Amino acid sequence: MQRCLTLTLARHTRLLLRSKFALVQCQQWVAMSSLLINQPKYVWLKELGLSEDNPGVYNGSWGGSGEVITSYCPANNEPIARVTQATLAEYEETVQKTKEAWKLWADIPAPKRGEIVRQIGDALRKKIKVLGSLVSLEMGKIYVEGVGEVQEYVDICDYAVGLSRMIGGPILPSERPGHALIEQWNPVGLVGIITAFNFPVAVYGWNNAIALTCGNVCLWKGAPTTPLTSVAVTKIVAEVLEQNNLPGAICSMTCGGADIGTAMAKDERVDLLSFTGSTHVGKMVAMMVQERFGRKLLELGGNNAIIVFEDADLNLVVPSAVFASVGTAGQRCTTTRRLMLHESVHDTVVERLAKAYKQVRIGDPWDPSTLYGPLHTKQAVEQYLAAIEQAKQQGGTVVCGGKVMDRPGNYVEPTIITGLPHDASIVHTETFVPILYVLKFKTEEEAFAWNNEVKQGLSSSIFTKDLGRVFRWLGPKGSDCGIVNVNIPTSGAEIGGAFGGEKHTGGGRESGSDSWKQYMRRSTCTINYSKDLPLAQGIKFE
Repeated sequence: MQRCLTLTLARHTRLLLRSKFALVQCQQWVAMSSLLINQPKYVWLKELGLSEDNPGVYNGSWGGSGEVITSYCPANNEPIARVTQATLAEYEETVQKTKEAWKLWADIPAPKRGEIVRQIGDALRKKIKVLGSLVSLEMGKIYVEGVGEVQEYVDICDYAVGLSRMIGGPILPSERPGHALIEQWNPVGLVGIITAFNFPVAVYGWNNAIALTCGNVCLWKGAPTTPLTSVAVTKIVAEVLEQNNLPGAICSMTCGGADIGTAMAKDERVDLLSFTGSTHVGKMVAMMVQERFGRKLLELGGNNAIIVFEDADLNLVVPSAVFASVGTAGQRCTTTRRLMLHESVHDTVVERLAKAYKQVRIGDPWDPSTLYGPLHTKQAVEQYLAAIEQAKQQGGTVVCGGKVMDRPGNYVEPTIITGLPHDASIVHTETFVPILYVLKFKTEEEAFAWNNEVKQGLSSSIFTKDLGRVFRWLGPKGSDCGIVNVNIPTSGAEIGGAFGGEKHTGGGRESGSDSWKQYMRRSTCTINYSKDLPLAQGIKFE
């Protein structure tokens, strides 16, 4: 009897274990089948080398043993695929390999480095549509913006190729006979790049292409909510490096959260840290980098304004304001958040703007006819609702929008609010959502002052036909922003100019013009080719 009972229990135990194992297998299968990457509609994701589970560390080889995170589609909040983030030990290994790769990369002549960057641009061109589709799927911006963002990376590669044959310092006149005075520019070494969710390709591209051309190696940490884009871009770049028999660690990547970002900020081996994100986090990053007397390049928030004067062409104003305030669902750092209207055109512009807002085509971001997609996260939806409530409490009137849309995903209505004082606290707060605060002004002096009174100083624009006013706007008493426009919106910057802003925007400059200087260190060199030793300033020491 005892033996019989024991055998029965053993059988039941085996059956129970098999049932549990089968249940676990079933749960795993359901989890995998529910991922968008396994659905026929999204099979194109595998063209980018993505799978259900993706390694989030690259330093010449792929790995990752940290936290497993799931990437979600903002248009329906469904899971796309998973990425395994880096541990701090893997970060340490990656930094060591990246520093070692610099020893080889720095010795390659700049034009040869430019050739590698050219190949990266060509590789991106071949994948521009599928990579743009991923940006749209994972970030939430509309498809044409996703493709346009990849195009920015391609364009900056083209720019960097030309730069590779132009980098140099001046030969300066020396006051001493038989002496040459020159500037020598050298790479800083390892450039750490921390990017934000809203431009998961372009911002890395601005930094990466210029940094590589200047002779630096790169270590990238993308946003934790767009890890698949980071992996896909790195795979494209890594393939180019491998085809040229170069160390993959020249362009390393560590997916991760605040722990990896903090490690980069505190790491003295990171010779320049480029950070794009909120002013709040940027301030903490800046303090950590400054504590070690490191170099930093900050691209932070913007509370951007368009000012419309009484002589403005309203046929330019309305589409410009719509594009700049609604584009990317208000999630650009250059989004127009304040629209200042001269009292003589205020009511007309508000009426036309409200009508235009109602005609904006809202839908799935990968539908070519869609002009406006979802917010990136559920948290952003909560911030949207909180900002509208605060605006109402502070005297604002919702003219258009103001509600969460009843559909899957993180969709909210693009919103116009009037009647607030120019110095209302909500007006001075950058909320990364599609809310436009419309203000009424009387004089030019008043409008310029309002533009400059916020803490950020990224982008600004006026609409006018008055040439004198244009140059006052561009001058020392005009806009205090890094981007100062006339008769165009605040967003849509070109790669040929230096991109960045002042005050709480961080002061950094990326992309074109002489932004390359941020990625290099300058030495002033005096060479004595005579047999005498004259001293500067005519000093005699005999």
